[in-house]
Amino acid sequence: MKLSRLRALLDEHGLRLSRDLGQNFLVDGGLADELASRAGASAGDFIFEVGTGLGVLTRALAARAERVRTVEIDSGLVRTLKSESLLPDNVELIHADAREIDWRAWLAESDQPKRVIANLPYSIATPLLRTLLDLRESLEDWSVMLQSEVAERLVADTGTRAYGSLTVLHRLVADVDTIATVPPERFFPRPKVESSFVRVWPRADCPLRPGELLRVERLIRAAFSQRRKRVTNGLDRIAEKNWPDLDKSARRGRLEDVLGTVGLDPGLRPERIEPEAWLALSRQLDSEGPEPSSEVAAASPTAAPSATPTASPLAAPTAAPTAKRKGKSARGASGKGRSGR
Repeated sequence: MKLSRLRALLDEHGLRLSRDLGQNFLVDGGLADELASRAGASAGDFIFEVGTGLGVLTRALAARAERVRTVEIDSGLVRTLKSESLLPDNVELIHADAREIDWRAWLAESDQPKRVIANLPYSIATPLLRTLLDLRESLEDWSVMLQSEVAERLVADTGTRAYGSLTVLHRLVADVDTIATVPPERFFPRPKVESSFVRVWPRADCPLRPGELLRVERLIRAAFSQRRKRVTNGLDRIAEKNWPDLDKSARRGRLEDVLGTVGLDPGLRPERIEPEAWLALSRQLDSEGPEPSSEVAAASPTAAPSATPTASPLAAPTAAPTAKRKGKSARGASGKGRSGR
């Protein structure tokens, strides 16, 4: 779609793009076709897209795949896509917030190979990346456009500034390849940073057992909350929950013993610990388990506190703003990154 045509559509339908929604649209149809190809979109695929925009990438996907389901939160864009007949017949347009979709139900609808290919709105990129890790067994792969800074976190080496909890989670369960860097001029409006298109697929040799990803996540979220301090600092709350009857000094000693058991120096910073070591530490802490208090033990010698998982710290927000109609002020977010369609 030519930039002049995109501008005209926005003007004709009275739409103003919202920075709150991360609306930076792809304007190069040739680039969209190249991205669809490099993402592996193929005949017979059922492809899911988040962020339809004005359909530049959507049409490229529909030209290659049997079926495309695309999700757009902006009601004005949905009306425009329908009234202008901008989408091919094999595209199903859904007006919804991608963070509130029952993805497991959608993925269970068909036995076709399924992929997520999207130019993700930056405002929801991180929670969606986390969701996709949970859906990995139902997907062939997922290829998404991200702010380059976020993409770097997926492939960061241990000990680097970009290495963090998102890195650990991805390295444990997925392989990641950055297949394209896209400059700002390929979008409208132009973002202030570069974007990266990454392809992610489930690791064939994933070391995790069922349910372990969430337990590792709780551990590393706590540790990386104080990434510049000793790992024991960030894990104080974990130690308190594991050994509630011990005083602070005894808990610290117990935690240091556990770290030593898995070969970790208690003086290390979180960013110096490999993903596999985080997994080993999580398993060791699970095996130690919370100890029952003396009162509980006396009342029920065999009782033990439950270990019910808590919700993911990356759970999505309950709502997202909608785009403003032209003529009304549109107060944007800080604009720290880009994404869009």
